[in-house]
Amino acid sequence: MRRALLLAMISLWALPAMAVKVPGDVGIGPAGFWFFGPLTANRGAVPHFGIAFDLQAIIDRDWIQDNQASIPAKYRAMADRVTELKIGASIFIPSTLYISPPFDALKSTGMFGATWTPLGLTLVSTGQKSAKEWNKSRGRFSLDAHLLLTYLFIFNTGGYAIPTTHFLRPGLQLRSTILLNVTDRFLLGFGGGAQIYIPQRMGSSFGIGPMDENMWLSVFAFLQFHVRFPYEVSL
Repeated sequence: MRRALLLAMISLWALPAMAVKVPGDVGIGPAGFWFFGPLTANRGAVPHFGIAFDLQAIIDRDWIQDNQASIPAKYRAMADRVTELKIGASIFIPSTLYISPPFDALKSTGMFGATWTPLGLTLVSTGQKSAKEWNKSRGRFSLDAHLLLTYLFIFNTGGYAIPTTHFLRPGLQLRSTILLNVTDRFLLGFGGGAQIYIPQRMGSSFGIGPMDENMWLSVFAFLQFHVRFPYEVSL
């Protein structure tokens, strides 16, 4: 899979500069996050909330087959090995916005922030191979790994033992997704995964403390609504 991804990128970069239509994908929906340690002890089983984003170009089998003539002959065999390649619109667009205000019933801990995923890799992909097959095979499963950078402002307004914290750490995410076709343009995605970070002690900017005082591991679940549409880009 890694080799196929690399070969696909090489083949696309080798194209002469030209305007082409590429399938775009915009996905948005709610997500819940459980942070192990002091936050779980404070809030219990209720997650902190966020909004999960996907904004990317999709280089899939349909696009490769429709643009065979534009791919240099020496790279066509490489491109034929690619099932799907996702290219993010910008590394500066966050993949998650955390919007979790404090509630008295949930011990008054709030969280606001964002996660960026500048680099990702699909480890496993099964199911539908072409958007043209949406009425034959309506779903697919994928397992992805991402590098993360997360900033969170965490605070408590109810006097509970949660110190104000500016959490800023790199990490690694493993995410599984089931993507279901409703139509050839509209898709429904859901799944979950885990995130592991360099530990940070609650109330500290950079320090690492005892594990029961650190933030370092979270699990999450999400639901996304996807819309796919063609748009013109220069390659």
